[in-house]
Amino acid sequence: MNEYDAVDPSRRDALALGRDLLLAGAAARWAGPTSAHAATTRDPQAPVLAKLTLRVNGEARPLVLDTRTTLLDALREHLHLTGTKKGCDHGQCGACTVIVGGRRINACLSLAVMHDGDDITTIEGLGTPGHLHPMQAAFVRHDAYQCGYCTTGQICSSVAMLEELRRGIPSHAGGDVAAAPTATPDELRERMSGNICRCGAYSNIIDAIAEVAGTRP
Repeated sequence: MNEYDAVDPSRRDALALGRDLLLAGAAARWAGPTSAHAATTRDPQAPVLAKLTLRVNGEARPLVLDTRTTLLDALREHLHLTGTKKGCDHGQCGACTVIVGGRRINACLSLAVMHDGDDITTIEGLGTPGHLHPMQAAFVRHDAYQCGYCTTGQICSSVAMLEELRRGIPSHAGGDVAAAPTATPDELRERMSGNICRCGAYSNIIDAIAEVAGTRP
């Protein structure tokens, strides 16, 4: 033994020391940051939450949501209003149509935080089983559904669409954008083209809407 043996570790000792340092570092990561460190840093993977209030079917509903939550998921997963359907989740089928401030929108394409304080009407707010909305009753009379998955979006869309007609908002189906539009079959088909029925009940849907509009022969 010489004078350096006591302080000069062997290769085995160096490997053991490295192992212990690695284990200690892993344990520290699992345990999380110290309270002092946590007070000044935030996990970049943690969701950003926002407080908001949605006025749904006439009732104020306060929520705390991840800012990435769509209006569709807020309605279905947080408020349990499952009448609004998730179809394509890309704004292409219309199954998630709701009425916001009198206008129809695809709830899957809109973030919930964009609608803080807005008035939102879903299918649950249009009528009840004992007192159907006229459009709901017309859909039943004309058998304007088959599987029914798209029906709630079709009804919300058609209710708001007739209001667009009443207000004189033009569409591509009209020959004169300055003239007051009327609920002709071509006009209704054009305005409802964003709502897809994979069962193909389109003719019955148009009949139901025309009845409510007062233009069905």
